[in-house]
Amino acid sequence: MGSLSGIFQRPVIAAAVAAFASVSVDFSDKLPIFSKLANLSFVTRIRVPVPNVSFPVLDVSQNFVPSAFGSSVASSPFLVNLYRSAKLAKEPKSSAFKTTTITPSSPDLLYRWHLPEPSTIDVSGSSDCSSEKSRTVVVLLGWLGSKQKHLNKYAEWYTSRGFHVITFTFPLAEILSYQVGGKTEQDIELLATHLADWLEEDGKNLVFHTFSNTGWLTYGAILEKFQKQDLSLMGRIRGCIVDSAPVAAPDPQVWASGFSAAFLKKHSVATKVHATSKESDMEVLVGRKTFMEPKPAIAESALLAVLEKFFDMILNLPVVNRRLSDVLNLLSSGQPSCPQLYIYSSADRVIPAGSVESFIEKQRRAGHEVRACNFVFTPHVDHFRNDPKLYTTQLSQFLDDYVLTHCKRS
Repeated sequence: MGSLSGIFQRPVIAAAVAAFASVSVDFSDKLPIFSKLANLSFVTRIRVPVPNVSFPVLDVSQNFVPSAFGSSVASSPFLVNLYRSAKLAKEPKSSAFKTTTITPSSPDLLYRWHLPEPSTIDVSGSSDCSSEKSRTVVVLLGWLGSKQKHLNKYAEWYTSRGFHVITFTFPLAEILSYQVGGKTEQDIELLATHLADWLEEDGKNLVFHTFSNTGWLTYGAILEKFQKQDLSLMGRIRGCIVDSAPVAAPDPQVWASGFSAAFLKKHSVATKVHATSKESDMEVLVGRKTFMEPKPAIAESALLAVLEKFFDMILNLPVVNRRLSDVLNLLSSGQPSCPQLYIYSSADRVIPAGSVESFIEKQRRAGHEVRACNFVFTPHVDHFRNDPKLYTTQLSQFLDDYVLTHCKRS
């Protein structure tokens, strides 16, 4: 989530570390997750080891066709040529970029390419929309703590409609051990380079689908790379879908909530659906409807308090604040001219709905085509699971109206 500049090793956070350590001891017996948190680098000042992850890229020297197609399908020249279009335009120039085939059995890959389902392919080549989809890549940028398996259901939805998909995630350990110019920035630059390679052929386009502020900031960093490499790349972005974001300023409370949710996972109040009321819940009015917002447990409240103080210090460090401001300013005032879709919820405990709505209004005033849908009761980055019909309807309408405009008209 932005440039942390090696902040997890800085002496300035000693007080926060001590406070958190005492909290983790008090609550480790009550909530098992706290015993795991005590092993994290920003708590113990022991650096979390970053896994040795290779960045998979399609092997452009081979005919990569999924085995599920069978020999008869693989032998079709049309299908072979179509699936070749999913590969990168050229091999990486640097010897540091290892070219390998994708191995679905590897769970910790940062990057995975998903091909369209065979049933979506128009073998005759007569469908304009099939051709348009085959030349479009949807780039899914995961939320803090997400893994490839968490993005699979989104990738499957897009591939079932004929799109190519890239899923991109960071291990939480890599975010925690962030350093300027380190592996995180190198991974983003590598992804941006490969996307630029894909766009070298005329007619190919991108759609970005981001999740939470982590995916949103990753999107901003990619836009930075595009601007520096070739401004024309910005015009090849056909749409941007923003799920559970953004907050347009470095807010310590938002960062604390995001990291708390990533650490606690299903134990976090951020994952709870606010559909029932209890005596201890807080009543919230949304339009004409009222729902009950559960309070976090004592342990989570303590964690949130410590993290908020921690990020209040970190986000005000000049090097961190300057880097984040650069990315956020680009996302606020330098986005490509493509249409935008914002999916959010009034019940989101990480990203305030008011922040999203304020950003939407600013984008509209800047002349962007913007759509938005408030899911009202669904938790952070959990809208698809809780209301799949509404979620997929929003995606389908957005893609039909803006991404597949040319083929729909013809």
